[in-house]
Amino acid sequence: MQLRIFTEPQMGASYDDLLAVAQATERLGFDAFFRSDHYLAFGGGGLPGPTDAWTTLAGLARETSRIKLGTLVSSVTYRVPGILAIQVAQVDQMSGGRAELGLGTGWFKAEHEAYGIPFPEKRFGLLEEQLDIVTGLWATPLGETYSFEGAHYSLKDSPALPKPVQSPVPVIVGGKGPSKTPKLAARFAAEYNQSFPQLDTIAPQFGRVRAACEAIRRDPGSLVYSAALTTCVGRDEAEFAKRAAAIGREPADLRESGIAGTASEVIDRIGWLREQGVERLYLQILDLADLDHLEFIANDIAPYLDAAPADAAPRT
Repeated sequence: MQLRIFTEPQMGASYDDLLAVAQATERLGFDAFFRSDHYLAFGGGGLPGPTDAWTTLAGLARETSRIKLGTLVSSVTYRVPGILAIQVAQVDQMSGGRAELGLGTGWFKAEHEAYGIPFPEKRFGLLEEQLDIVTGLWATPLGETYSFEGAHYSLKDSPALPKPVQSPVPVIVGGKGPSKTPKLAARFAAEYNQSFPQLDTIAPQFGRVRAACEAIRRDPGSLVYSAALTTCVGRDEAEFAKRAAAIGREPADLRESGIAGTASEVIDRIGWLREQGVERLYLQILDLADLDHLEFIANDIAPYLDAAPADAAPRT
């Protein structure tokens, strides 16, 4: 089971805060540092204010050396696809081939209103065309040009530069839709992600993605199947409760829907998630000042995952 650290900087984090978490992520042996792509806090003041996802990742590309860096997920409403392809390719170059792109439709209307970003009612078509364009630009051979004519975007004779180091940059598609999302993942994605799903829906949704792959004669095993869940762990009940309070969550709710509790509980839960088909976990860490939390997960949970039993089913 690969463990990745996933942050929500819009809730209140500077670049220096994120750098500290990313460097701890690398030092402690986690696979990747990911961040959300939002410009407005979901509640509270959000001080010191938002940081731009791809600007942040460009900086971290030069201040880390091993971990993968990416978004979960960038919104199609924020950037036109040609510029997004350039930004991601450049971060991939700056990191020596460590960038990954999670791309989605976007959902948070208030942040669009707050910063003057258009928010069309229907966005799935934008996502499909952006995936087509971004991957098409990266795949265009050097010396050739790329053109595209769609309902939302038009590109004519693009030089399709710059090129990323990776060929291609891994693309992550996520969502809970029963039909269109699995088809999109089968066409474009290296990874299919479920973010904060109801736990009993994980395995059936993975099954829909596998079926969509088979329908276009793609090997379902060529995708990575992942999930993102809120993570809050303590050495004992008192430390767990303290960490839950620090992020404004109830311990019972965290245990019900996330990766939460004491080390033994979390090891059991991760073992159960593996049985549901989860190959990669994004640990949503909400208190970015608590680096001891990451240290505890790295030292007291990660080494024991291979032996995790598969009996920690969702609590009801």
